[in-house]
Amino acid sequence: MRHIAKTSIPVGLFLLLILGGIATPSSYAQEYPFDLERGKAVYTRLCLSCHGSHGYGDGPEAGSLVVAPANFHRVRSFLKSDEELLRTIEHGVVFSPMHSWRGQLSDEEIQDVLAYVRILSQQGS
Repeated sequence: MRHIAKTSIPVGLFLLLILGGIATPSSYAQEYPFDLERGKAVYTRLCLSCHGSHGYGDGPEAGSLVVAPANFHRVRSFLKSDEELLRTIEHGVVFSPMHSWRGQLSDEEIQDVLAYVRILSQQGS
């Protein structure tokens, strides 16, 4: 029997993603149990200035950036797999202000901030 890790994605959307071939259950497995409080602290310290307090890409520094920060509520961001988001956090995005956090954050902190971003993407303002 296959074990599916708990995620913050609604069950209906999760099933749609699996049935639609967009994601597999293993793409949501985490090596570490996440800590949302630590994820929120990391997000507040390092991400909020660009992505905003609610994840809409409207942080205080967003207006001065050449490439707009991701809005986690847009379908394009919301449907990205955990692996895609982890890769973005770890390695950044070429030709954008989103730089690599690998070496500055532990694996646990990266997992925690990913979990927190998933929570933000489901909340309204």
